[in-house]
Amino acid sequence: MLSLTATALIVLIVMTLLLYALLILPTQWLKVERVRFDAGLGLKILQLSDLHVERMRIAPGTIRRILREEQPDYVFITGDFTKLPGQLPRLGLYLSVLEESGVPGYAVLGNHDYQQPKVRRLIRFVEQYGIRVLRNESAQLDRFQLIGIDDWSSGKSHIGQSFAKVTEGQPKIVITHDPNIVLKLNRPFGYLMAGHLHGRQLNVPFFFRFRPMGPLPAMGIYRGLHKTDYGAYYISKGLGQTAFNARFLVRSEVTIHEL
Repeated sequence: MLSLTATALIVLIVMTLLLYALLILPTQWLKVERVRFDAGLGLKILQLSDLHVERMRIAPGTIRRILREEQPDYVFITGDFTKLPGQLPRLGLYLSVLEESGVPGYAVLGNHDYQQPKVRRLIRFVEQYGIRVLRNESAQLDRFQLIGIDDWSSGKSHIGQSFAKVTEGQPKIVITHDPNIVLKLNRPFGYLMAGHLHGRQLNVPFFFRFRPMGPLPAMGIYRGLHKTDYGAYYISKGLGQTAFNARFLVRSEVTIHEL
């Protein structure tokens, strides 16, 4: 018969393993989400979102392997690199993987990036790895126009400025951080990629009542593929975590978009 001390130890071990499986494992067990949407481009795009490198448990080598296996045409990063200047060296480990791949990269900033004391320093750091940061501007690429709208929740978005140099008759892909902007985006676009909501990082009922994140999650829209009258949009569950370095019933994600 087990002693009281031994029984308590077994219960403690079981509870620790259970908490690890429920809260920590989902931050390490990366899901490669695949989205197929007929945008007529014949392109494969890898979306990385919400790195939060100070709270990310996915290794740079894992991203390297995905790049090698998937061979995407582009990498788009939809914001929230890190809010901590001291984490730039760690961010560099991930950005160097993207640079080594030779895949063209584009990015937008997120609300946590705007908590950096020197945002321009972050931008320069990212761009030294060959990743262009779009701030309410567009870029003409081979088969489409890429439009980068700055972060809505930080008050940095300027839709008119973002579309100022966009020409009609060409496919339009939008990257932004906060998907709530789609409720204000009243001009046609082909496809939009966003993040910010972490797929409801702690996937429990009424989560967004306790932590309001805008009108979309209040409507029950916080991850996956959706449509408006103006275009389709996808919300990534993201790579890293915010607030608590844990996830519940939602895994970290990178997304392969076949367009």
